[in-house]
Amino acid sequence: MSIRSALITPALLALFVSACAGAPDADTKQAAATPDFPVEATSCGFTSTIDTKVERGITMNQGATEVVLALGAEDQLVGTSYLDDEVPAKWKRAYDSVPVLSKEYADHETVLAARPDFVYGSYSGSLESKTAGTPEELTKLGIGAYVSPFGCGENKPSVGVSFDSVWDEIDTVAAAFGVPDRAAAIRAEQKASLKTLADEKAGEGLDVFWFDSGDKMAFAGAGEGGPQLILDAIGATNVFADVDGGWADVSWERVVKTDPDVIVMPEAVWSTVADKIALLKKDPALRDLRAVREERFVVLPFSETTPGVRLADGARAVADGLDALDLG
Repeated sequence: MSIRSALITPALLALFVSACAGAPDADTKQAAATPDFPVEATSCGFTSTIDTKVERGITMNQGATEVVLALGAEDQLVGTSYLDDEVPAKWKRAYDSVPVLSKEYADHETVLAARPDFVYGSYSGSLESKTAGTPEELTKLGIGAYVSPFGCGENKPSVGVSFDSVWDEIDTVAAAFGVPDRAAAIRAEQKASLKTLADEKAGEGLDVFWFDSGDKMAFAGAGEGGPQLILDAIGATNVFADVDGGWADVSWERVVKTDPDVIVMPEAVWSTVADKIALLKKDPALRDLRAVREERFVVLPFSETTPGVRLADGARAVADGLDALDLG
């Protein structure tokens, strides 16, 4: 895989060669563009132009990793980092075949040592100078870079908030890895699943507070990210749909005023459902909320809330959770 970039200076070239000792000789790699290339991977105001398929990719978040695993392209990965929870059984063997570079975000030196040709993250924090390197920094070293359009800075997406945008991201990654037909199959399957959910209307008439994490303030699912798409898919109302961004800090006073019918909580290694429920039940104002008193809680893995290949699964999980509550 090769990527068009700004002119690489001798100093930058020396840095890259020293950091990536043993990188494949360019003469041994495919140089000519194929009919499916170049591919432009654009998000968050940055474009990588990829001339040949990714052969040494790195994924920096579980969401990004699972997109590549769902596409069956794990043999084109040389590293992953940062799990939020468990990888589903259907992809566990594929995941285990890929080196884990870091428990959390791999740093720039670790990324370069893996000799990647493409780095893909679900959130902007994964591609910063203190982590893998910014898209600009990576591009100057001849490495493609792509952040999910839903994961741009300050939790604000760079695309319209819809499942079409989620599928467009999967399409872009599939094209970069040279497997576009696999993305088309994922899109078709998820469209059918969402049609079923729309017909079921499990969330119709329900006001939902999406409690992601937080203690001093609530880090809530807002109107421009995965939580909103899930709630839209099942016909529920997000009490913070009018707040910008995919997720946002809101005061507990605002949460109390909404008095939601249901509270959805993702399970994550860094913010467990048990901790969230304990906080809600300990606070005098929060424990008086109807949803807390009656334990109207719906739980799903955090990995099913990240825009990507498992977001439709998240919608199904929330719909099933609401059905289990039997709210009448």
